Parts: sequence; C-alpha cells; structure tokens
Amino acid sequence: MSDASSHTGKTERSYNVLFLCTGNSAHSILAEGILNGTGSGLFYAFSAGSHPKGKVHPRALATLQRLHLPASGYRSKSWDEFAAPGAPVFDFILTVCDNAAGEVCPVWPGKPVSAHWGMPDPAVVEGTEERQRKAFMDAAITLRRGIDLFLALPLHRLDAVSLRDKLREIGQMNGACFS
Repeated sequence: MSDASSHTGKTERSYNVLFLCTGNSAHSILAEGILNGTGSGLFYAFSAGSHPKGKVHPRALATLQRLHLPASGYRSKSWDEFAAPGAPVFDFILTVCDNAAGEVCPVWPGKPVSAHWGMPDPAVVEGTEERQRKAFMDAAITLRRGIDLFLALPLHRLDAVSLRDKLREIGQMNGACFS
C-alpha cells in the first residue's frame, strides 16, 4: 500500500489485490493481468493458488496478448508465498474459482476485504482449439466486466463491510456469469 500522485496532483492511496484459485494457471492469472493493465497504477494485482500447477496455461498468456495486455512475467505460485513475512499486505482478496473459495486460507495480515467471484475454469474445457480459445476469452471478458465494476466503486467512501458487500454483489451478478 502506498500513495500515488494522479495527473491532477491529488494524492490517492494505492491498493493491493490478490486473486486466488486452486491451480493459479488460468483465471487467476487472467485477473491479475487484467487488473494490472486497467488499474491505472492505483491497483496492484497478484495471483496465487492453494495447489499451484507450477506453470501458467499458455492460453491464459495468449488471451492476455489478444487483449493487448502484458503477457510475460507470470508464474504459478502458492498462496503461502503471500502469507510469509515481507509479502505485500493486501487490501482485497478475491477467489475466482469455487474450489479455492471452500478451502481454509492462510491468515492474511491487514484484514483484507474478501469476496468470491467463482466462475468456470477455462483450463478444463476440452474439445477443439477454437472451443478452448473461446473459453479463455469468455473468462477474460467476464473478469474484465467484474474488474471494471470494482474499479468504479468509490473505495474512499465505503467502509470494509460495504466494500465486501459490493464485491460480493459483483460476484453474484447474473449478467456477469459469476457464480
């Protein structure tokens, strides 16, 4: 957490966001890339998994490229890395798969606001290459919709309970395909 000067000269607080999933190879990577690409330097996204696969799914990186977002520097990592001393302190923790939402998470320092944005894992879609590519793009579009709503929240005017409720509402939106 730090302060960042905006183009108006006004000082605004920055926020750290951790996207969690089980394997940290697909949708949590997409969410990290999308928020870092759209967060205007006021949001710093990270991702991790409870049981990381050890490598990022190539279609996740290809999807980020198709969205004109940076697609390098990502790695599949354990959430334990972010519970260790010296790790970033998170303001928000968002689970993006149903398995990670049901697991016992580490105790996060700083009392971050948490919510669940469950959605289908594009990495498990089988079939043609086009079907798999579409699953990743659909996941990215869904995440982008949720992230855009998140970025529109008046964070400086909402208390932690209201923020949690708003984030959960985003996660339950029918039109956004979150479960």
